[in-house]
Amino acid sequence: MGTYAKRCECPRPTSCPHPYVIRFRNAAGRQTEEGGYRTQQAAINRLTEIHHQKRSTPKAAAQEAHELGQKQFKAYAEDYITKRRDWSESRRAGARSSLNKHIYPELQSRRIDTFTSSVVERFIETMERNEVGLAAQDQAFVVLKTILLSAHRRGAISCHPLTGVVPPQYSAERAVVPDYDTIQLIKKQSPDPRFRLVADLMSGMGLRNGEALAVNVKNMVADDVYRVSEQVSAKTNQITRLKHRKPGEFREVPMPQRTRDAINAYAKEHGTFSGGYLIAGANKTGSSPFLTYRSLNHAWKQATKELALPEGLVMYGYRHFFAANALSNGIPITDVAEWMGHKSIEITYRIYRHLMPSSIGRAAKILNMAL
Repeated sequence: MGTYAKRCECPRPTSCPHPYVIRFRNAAGRQTEEGGYRTQQAAINRLTEIHHQKRSTPKAAAQEAHELGQKQFKAYAEDYITKRRDWSESRRAGARSSLNKHIYPELQSRRIDTFTSSVVERFIETMERNEVGLAAQDQAFVVLKTILLSAHRRGAISCHPLTGVVPPQYSAERAVVPDYDTIQLIKKQSPDPRFRLVADLMSGMGLRNGEALAVNVKNMVADDVYRVSEQVSAKTNQITRLKHRKPGEFREVPMPQRTRDAINAYAKEHGTFSGGYLIAGANKTGSSPFLTYRSLNHAWKQATKELALPEGLVMYGYRHFFAANALSNGIPITDVAEWMGHKSIEITYRIYRHLMPSSIGRAAKILNMAL
C-alpha cells in the first residue's frame, strides 16, 4: 500500500514535531512522495485513501492524470484559460494579467504534480516581500487557486494544494462616494452629452461603465425597470455578455423617472443606431460604432481637471452613488447586490457596509419603545 517515515535524525522520531513523509505508487504505477503529515495516523489514513482511489480509478484515467501532472504550470494554465468558454473577456484578461505579472515569474516552470500548500504559501510570501499591492495579491491568489483546484479535480495533484493556506488579507478600501451636488457640477463642466448620459445611467441605475455605453431604448421593459443584458468590451469595443453572466442572461434594475427622462431626451435629440443603441462613437456605421472607454475617460478628465474633488474620486464613483443612495434609504443589501451585478453579496457588503444604517442604533430605538 505504501510506506511512511520521517526524514529527520532525531533520536526519538515518533515523538519529535517533524512531519511524516509517505511514499507510494500512484494509479499509473509511478513512485510518488507526499509530505506534511503531522501524525503517524494521518499518514496511514492518507495511504489508505490513496489505496482505495487506485482501486477505483481506471488505468486510462490514471494515465491521463499522470500526464497532466507532468505538465509545467504555464502550459497547463494557458490550456485551462483557453478552454474556459464561460469566462467573459474581462475576466480572461484579468487572469492573464495576474499570470504574466505575478505568477509566471515564480511558478511557470514548476511541474503541476509538485504543487503543495507549502508552495502556495511561499508564493504568497514572495508577493509580500516584493510589496505587491493587496488587491493584486488577492487577484493573483484567486487565479492560482482556480487553476490548481482544476488540476486537483482532474487527479494531476493528488493532495489538496490549498490545505491550511491563509489567503492574502485584502479588504477593499471604502468607496469614495460623490454627493448629488458634485455629480451635477461635473456634468455641467462637460460639453459632451454622451458623457452626461453615462453619468445619469451610472448614478441612477448603478450601471458599470461598459453597461452604460451599451444602453439601448429597447431595454426599457417597463416605466421603472431597465433590463441590463450586455456591455461594451473595453478590449474590442464590441457588444459582449455581462460580467459574471452567461450569454443571454440579464438582470433588471430600478429605473428612476429622472433617469428615464434623461434617456428619452437624449434619444429624441440625438437619435439611435443599430437597433436602439444610443451612445455612438466617432463612426456609428463602422465596425466598432460605440464610444470607447478611452474617449469616456478623456471626457471625465476634461470635466474634472479644474474642480476640487474629494481625494480618490473616480468616474466609478457614480456607481457608488447609486449603492449609497439605495442602502442609506433602507433598501436591503440583497437587492442592491443583485441590481449591481455583483458575483456575491459578500462583495457588496465588503465595499458598502459602512454606508448601511446602523442596525444597532435602530435596534436601540425600537427596544426603547417597548421599555
